[in-house]
Amino acid sequence: MSRQPRLIAADWGTSSLRAWLLDDQGDILESRAEPWGIQQLPDGDFAGAWRRIAGGWRTQYPALPALACGMIGSRGGWREVPYVDCPAAPEQLAEGLVEFDTGTGPLTLVPGIMQHSNGATATLPNVMRGEETQVLGALERQPALRDEALLVMPGTHCKWVTVRDGRITDFTTHMTGELFAVLREHSILGRPAREVATEASEAAFGDGLDVARQCGAAGISGALFSVRSRVLAGELAVEHSLEYLSGLLIGEELRSVLVGRDSCPPLMLIGDDSLCRRYRLALARFGIDDVQPMADAGIAGLWRIAHTAGLVSDRGH
Repeated sequence: MSRQPRLIAADWGTSSLRAWLLDDQGDILESRAEPWGIQQLPDGDFAGAWRRIAGGWRTQYPALPALACGMIGSRGGWREVPYVDCPAAPEQLAEGLVEFDTGTGPLTLVPGIMQHSNGATATLPNVMRGEETQVLGALERQPALRDEALLVMPGTHCKWVTVRDGRITDFTTHMTGELFAVLREHSILGRPAREVATEASEAAFGDGLDVARQCGAAGISGALFSVRSRVLAGELAVEHSLEYLSGLLIGEELRSVLVGRDSCPPLMLIGDDSLCRRYRLALARFGIDDVQPMADAGIAGLWRIAHTAGLVSDRGH
C-alpha cells in the first residue's frame, strides 16, 4: 500500500526553516531545509521563502493542511500568534492555532506558551515558542513520561520543562549558551582562548562543573574570574579554558535547577547530539545517571497537534 501525504509540517525558528511532507502515520515522505530563520530571511520575504520551500508540495497536493511551529508565530515573525497560558495540554495548543493565507495556500501556526508571575512561589513570567511542540513530540514517543517528567532542551536558551498528567505545568529558561558566547567573544575571560587553537577537554569541563557545584547557594559570580586566574597560575591550559568556562556555566544551570530537590523525576534530553552529550556528562557529575536522550521530537509534536485540532484524522483526506 502506498504511503499517502497527509500534512505539510514545518519548524520555522530564528536561524532555520525546516519542512517535511508527512504520510498518514506522521512519518516523513520528504524533507527540505534552508537557513532562512526569521532573522536570516532573504529580503525579509516570508511569503517567498514559504513558496520556495513548500510551493512544490502545494502544487502537487493542494488540499493538504500545513502546520508550522516556532518563532514564525512570534512578534517578529510572519503572523503573531497569542500565547496560551501555562499549564497547557495539546488541547489548549490546538484551540490557539491561527490560520492565514500565505499566497501559497493556507498555513496554520502553533501558539507558544506563557507562564505568568506567581508571587507565592517567586515565579517570574516566562515564554516558549517551538519547545512546546518538542515536548509534545517526546510524550508521543515515550507515553510513560506523561505522568511526570523533566524535559531538558539544551541550546542558546536552555529550557527545563516539567510535565505532569500530560500537561506542561511549569518551565524555566537558562541563557547558558548565550552567556557562553558573550563571555567568549566580548570579555577578558575569552580573550586568551581567541589567540590560540582551542582543544576539547572533558577534564577541564569536569573541573568547571565541580567548581560550580561546590559554590553552592553563592553561585558562580565569585568563581567566573578563575577562568583567567587559573590560566595565570598555571593550573589551566589556555586552549582548555573555554571548556572550563562551559563547565562553570552549565554547572551553575544544573545547580540552580536541582538545588533543594530530594529526587528527580524521569529526565529526558532533547536536541543536538553533541550538546546533549555535554549535558549528560554534567548531569552524571551531579549524580543523575538515568537520563534518556532524544533527537528532534518536533515532527511527532506537530503531528499530535494536527491530529488534536482535526487537521488530520484517522479517516484521511
